Order: sequence, then structure tokens, then C-alpha cells
Amino acid sequence: MSDPRSDLLQGTLDLLILKTLTLEPLHGWGIAKRIQQLSAEVLRVGQGSLYPALYRLEDRGWIKAAWGISPEGRKAKFYQLTPAGRRQLVAETEGWRLFSGAMNQVLQAT
Repeated sequence: MSDPRSDLLQGTLDLLILKTLTLEPLHGWGIAKRIQQLSAEVLRVGQGSLYPALYRLEDRGWIKAAWGISPEGRKAKFYQLTPAGRRQLVAETEGWRLFSGAMNQVLQAT
């Protein structure tokens, strides 16, 4: 059986990052921690998935980054949602709702 803590569907990580950044700018570790907390410890994002996704979202103009100091006193890159990212979040959220609704219909079929 697949473990949902390690397997995120293609594209869902982008959606999770965009949603997480609606609350406040965060550094990479903070984003991963927030996703884990908001999912009641079910979803865990490793660095090998997180940072390529952050770079991809930044390249697309959906997030922007600036250097700052983390709560632990370390220099860190903080990511923030852009207006284009907010629009993308709306589109991706609607797509996810359609997809998850269709999955539920199939799984509940008798």
C-alpha cells in the first residue's frame, strides 16, 4: 500500500506551496513544516521535492524570494506569493476540486 506521507501526486506540491504562502512569507523549511502541520502530520515534503518545486514556481513568476533571517537566527530565502501566484492558486484549487470530486465518485461507485 502506498504511504501518502511520501507520495504526492504530480502538481499537488505546487498547489500546497501556493496555498501555504497565502498565510505569510516562509522559508523552505517553514513551508515544509506548515504543510505537515496543516495536514495533521499526514503530508511530508522532503527537500529533494521542495526546492525544485520552489525554483519552478519562482521561474513561473508565481512566487518571489528575498533573503532574510529565520526565527532561528539563520540567513534564509523567504518565499512570497505574487499576484500571478494568487491567480494560479485559484485555477489550481478549482482543478483539484474537480479531480478529487471525480476520484470520490469512482471510489464510491458500487
